[in-house]
Amino acid sequence: MDLTGRNFLTLKDYTPEEILYLIDLAEELKDKKKKGVPVDVLRGKNVALIFEKTSTRTRCSFEVAAHDLGMGTTYLDPKGSQIGKKESIKDTARVLGRMYEGIEYRGFGQEIVETLAEYAGVPVWNGLTNEYHPTQMLADMMTVREHFGRLKGLKFTYMGDARYNMGNSLMIVCAKLGLHFTACAPKEYFPGRELVALCEGYAKESGGSVTLTEDVMAGTKNSDIIYTDVWVSMGEPDEVWAERISALSPYKVTSEIMKNAGNGAIFLHCLPSFHDLNTQIGLTISKKYGIDDMEVTDEVFESPQSLVFDEAENRMHTIKAVMAATLGAEF
Repeated sequence: MDLTGRNFLTLKDYTPEEILYLIDLAEELKDKKKKGVPVDVLRGKNVALIFEKTSTRTRCSFEVAAHDLGMGTTYLDPKGSQIGKKESIKDTARVLGRMYEGIEYRGFGQEIVETLAEYAGVPVWNGLTNEYHPTQMLADMMTVREHFGRLKGLKFTYMGDARYNMGNSLMIVCAKLGLHFTACAPKEYFPGRELVALCEGYAKESGGSVTLTEDVMAGTKNSDIIYTDVWVSMGEPDEVWAERISALSPYKVTSEIMKNAGNGAIFLHCLPSFHDLNTQIGLTISKKYGIDDMEVTDEVFESPQSLVFDEAENRMHTIKAVMAATLGAEF
């Protein structure tokens, strides 16, 4: 399958076969890395990494993956470029496209990464926008398939705020790959109706399904995968904490939820997670609101059912696959 020159902006743009191909390639590259087999076939190429929102996993994944492929990287943090300030997105794209073979963007609106892709003339990869997080989806599906040996037919429940990048993207990838996706959240936190209708169409073709429910026990009953994310995203004002904690506390992933899902269920989280008080923000929130955890309890996070660190590692392997495939690497 030839994906050379393709952008990677949202999985709406990729067929189920193309998504599975990237997961297959990631597994091949992971196996080579574990065996010490070099894959530095893109020597002489360079990629630009634009981070308007900082990240541990996404930055490290792109940098290590690029290095393994033999490429150089330039990291542009929120203060490291004039993108959108003194220089337009369109002009930035045309400058970087002359210097680099590929561009990663992690930041705010989807329209920014779409504009970069329109004018760069080289592959552009979405490391996260407000609307979509496609590289995370590949890592999630890879982790699920490693554990269960399959994807099609599995029951996948996302708990919490399903309106933004994680809820949107998980619904898309599950619907395309034939999983039974459930968004378990307050009604006002459901994904948008237009995207739900699109994903219902994907699910009809794949044999999957899309369900939206406010009922925690019904939404998690016999689920194979329980997934959650932080309740307040980077860049959101502090004022939303009280609202989210009030609305989403019934959707915290607890041992009771995992028991309702079943002994074979796994827990996933894209990280970072507020599951204890070992962070500055965790301590601040605890003092202000009197809670010791948020979207998941420490008991679940540290349990054998939790595969969050396998999932985090797989970010690097799947991002390597995306760059290799879209830059035309041959192994």
